[in-house]
Amino acid sequence: MILAAFWFFATLMLLFGVSVLVLKNPVSCAMSLVMSFICLAGLFVTLDATFIGVIQVLVYAGAVMVLFLFIIMLLDLREEKSRRLNFGATLGGLLVVASFLSILTQVILTNPAFAIPTPTLEGPPVSDVKMIGMTLFHSFRLPFEIIGVLLLSATVGVIVLSRRTLR
Repeated sequence: MILAAFWFFATLMLLFGVSVLVLKNPVSCAMSLVMSFICLAGLFVTLDATFIGVIQVLVYAGAVMVLFLFIIMLLDLREEKSRRLNFGATLGGLLVVASFLSILTQVILTNPAFAIPTPTLEGPPVSDVKMIGMTLFHSFRLPFEIIGVLLLSATVGVIVLSRRTLR
């Protein structure tokens, strides 16, 4: 049952990710990205990482995407006009993707570390919340605060740039 749920969420996440690239309306793209984030949270839950799944929904699907939608609405973006596909760029992109997949397959098949089965965990269970909190606020306190200031300054910058002149 869990394996079926994993593949269900993985397929949906990929479909919504492709729709982010294909759709022309910025609001539809943002909503597809929200659904992709929610499916990613479902993947985390199927992998027994419930805390990360909940944080995924709260932080990314909630706060960050609300910020993106606010900026899209503030900038008053219209639907993108249709363009002709550039054959050379499309061919180059497909070539890069094919070479990446080829190298990734070669690394996975030749690396003996991927063939070793993972051992079972022994000992008392450790809380995910405690470990993530200790890591974030002890080891990565400064980068965590810098990211917060960076997001705040980006939001203020967008508001200043999109402000209409009053005359």
